[in-house]
Amino acid sequence: MQLSPGKLWGLRRMADDAGRFKMTAVDQRPPIKNPIAAHYGADEAPYDDVARFKALLIEMLQEQSSAMLLDPHYAVPRGIEFLSPTKGLIVTLEDSLFEETSGGRLSSEIDDWSVAKIKRMGGDAVKVLAWYRPDASASVNGHQKDFVKRIGEACARYDIPFLFELLVYPLSSDAHQTTDYIELQGKKADDVLASVEEFAGADYGVDVFKLESPVNADDVPGVGNDGWEAVQKVYDEMGRLAGRPWVMLSAGAGKPQFRNILTHAYRAGASGYLAGRAIWLDAFAQFPDWDLVRAGLGGESVDYMNDLNALTDAEAAPWQSHPAYGEGGARFAPNDASFRHGYGDFA
Repeated sequence: MQLSPGKLWGLRRMADDAGRFKMTAVDQRPPIKNPIAAHYGADEAPYDDVARFKALLIEMLQEQSSAMLLDPHYAVPRGIEFLSPTKGLIVTLEDSLFEETSGGRLSSEIDDWSVAKIKRMGGDAVKVLAWYRPDASASVNGHQKDFVKRIGEACARYDIPFLFELLVYPLSSDAHQTTDYIELQGKKADDVLASVEEFAGADYGVDVFKLESPVNADDVPGVGNDGWEAVQKVYDEMGRLAGRPWVMLSAGAGKPQFRNILTHAYRAGASGYLAGRAIWLDAFAQFPDWDLVRAGLGGESVDYMNDLNALTDAEAAPWQSHPAYGEGGARFAPNDASFRHGYGDFA
């Protein structure tokens, strides 16, 4: 794989100086909006409360982050003034409201939002989540594949990294039904692996995968604990199938569980994490006491990130050294005076 100049620069902006991703997600919508709405006994959370919490996340957690993932609804308009220009800026594109059909889930972009707008506002990368089940209906999976391809093509056109998140979900025949943004209980590792294999295809244009654990979080022992070797084989296969830099998502896992997950992921070649709730959910539980929320973020959340970052420094693989880039790793090309002649303009 040869990275274009814009993608190379964006990936460098997302990582720390050593090439490891320590990224904090602030783009969650239902996981933040729904508890706030429930507190007020309302159908919709007040905009100011949601935006205030997101701005506080940026203010309190950016020092420990190499990049932050923001949404255009709340986090960008209310929080970007707090974001240091030394931090990478990832902006989400998918709508949090998906369409549930008898054959599976259909994803779509946020209305009036696009790869072009993310590039124009100064974003370093585009993040998209797509729900996927290999055994969903052919029409649903065709829609999901086209959705991802369309975004991958736009990211190539505007020369901005495409950070792609995959989540499996329950079909109507499954026992564990949920529309929440949480890990599907009872998920099959084969479904996760087959999904990664599909979207690792060149047609999708994915630059970095944001992946869920192929094993339920509560069942991940952590490297060195009983039964860890069998679980490690599944993570190793996921890393092989990804075929490019990848990071782990937390999907609402608890703090100890997510740390266990990272030990396996790093052994399998992951280059870091992009996590949200594992970091800040305990502090968020103090809402609406903003003083306690701030104290929790500045205390337990920061302490947890420091622990994750120490693990990441010690065990994660620098993204630019991924075997996908060949001997010598990711580098600027062509590194001579011919560069300006071959580098294309936006059409």
